Amino acid sequence: MIFFFVCICNFSHADVGTASFYNPPYTPTACYGNDFSQFPSSNLFAAAGEGIWDNGASCGRQYLVRCISAAVPRTCIPGETIQVKIVDRAQTSVSRPTRGGVTMVLSNTAFRTIGRPPATSMNIELQQV
Repeated sequence: MIFFFVCICNFSHADVGTASFYNPPYTPTACYGNDFSQFPSSNLFAAAGEGIWDNGASCGRQYLVRCISAAVPRTCIPGETIQVKIVDRAQTSVSRPTRGGVTMVLSNTAFRTIGRPPATSMNIELQQV
């Protein structure tokens, strides 16, 4: 019985949500203002939707994100998983997301790394690291 419980607990702790993207300008952000050093050199960053914003505690958190499905066929790039840093709040970002009410708004670079145009939103699996 204990072995069964241990096996169940070792499964992934990933969540499922939705993502859209936004384009520059990305500053100022709700987390770090106009500090350009907040952005990873890879440009893989995101704005947190209300579900993960956590009153600003999400600033700086890192998430593994992968596309799992979308309304537009063949949007997801199979096998692609990215790590993004939360730098902003989606609800107050300077640049508006392509779709509101999502779990995470990815930078244009991040979105295009795991999904193909013309999609503007996707269903994602996300896991805090």
